[in-house]
Amino acid sequence: MIYPFTVSRQLWLLGCGNMVGAMLSRWIETGLDPASVTVIDPSPRAVPAGVRHFTALPSGEAPPALLLLGVKPQMFESAAAGLAATTDGDTAIASVMAGVDLQTLGAAFPDAAGVIRIMPNLPVALGKGVALLHAADGTAPTARMAVQALAEPLGLAMWVESEALIDAGTAVSGSGPAFVYRFIDAMASGARALGFSEDQAQQLALATVEGAAALAAASTETPAELADRVASPGGTTRAGLNVLDADRAIYALVEATLKAAAERAVELAEEARRAKATAQG
Repeated sequence: MIYPFTVSRQLWLLGCGNMVGAMLSRWIETGLDPASVTVIDPSPRAVPAGVRHFTALPSGEAPPALLLLGVKPQMFESAAAGLAATTDGDTAIASVMAGVDLQTLGAAFPDAAGVIRIMPNLPVALGKGVALLHAADGTAPTARMAVQALAEPLGLAMWVESEALIDAGTAVSGSGPAFVYRFIDAMASGARALGFSEDQAQQLALATVEGAAALAAASTETPAELADRVASPGGTTRAGLNVLDADRAIYALVEATLKAAAERAVELAEEARRAKATAQG
């Protein structure tokens, strides 16, 4: 992978928690020069060897090629203070913050080459994640290319046509791994109830979900079709599916789960707007 960053035109990371740290590890693993990266994070957390780490905004630095915003949404207003002065018209702004919209970001960086939101998930550390992307109107092609270069090694890089789908994606792919983990845990709990030991139940649940997901990813059939193909009429699988399918219970549960997560993303955006108004007023 060829990354468009150098020691003189760097990638800056504002915040380097679990998600951004996972992304950074993957980028370095796939060829990003650590010397082209600067992390700005007040935490004394370790960063990969060769990456610069500042606990406060550095002064006297050349503007970065791309500034990635990875702080908590409610911290954005205070964290972004002074950042605009460190960028120039060739700096792309990318944000992984849930709920902070393009309008807010654009107002904070009016002279940037473009503003792009990215919604990743934790499997990006393995190159098996999802990165949803949406750019503000007028974003320069160079800014899009820089963000595309960062997104591709993470797994599925998907540009979406509306910003609303970024918030929706927060619920599906961003929060989705946690929901899958909960299902795996529930499956292991069910295995224990059938008599398997704790360790056996965990192994069975993990291996079953991993194998099923791999087969689904490689298949030309939809997951719904695969489920029906596994389920012989009158067999054991059909007996279990009849429980899940009764009154579309599993679909209603998942839809309610995703709706709650998506609504929270919208609430975060509103909280960010109120915080900005309070700071300005």
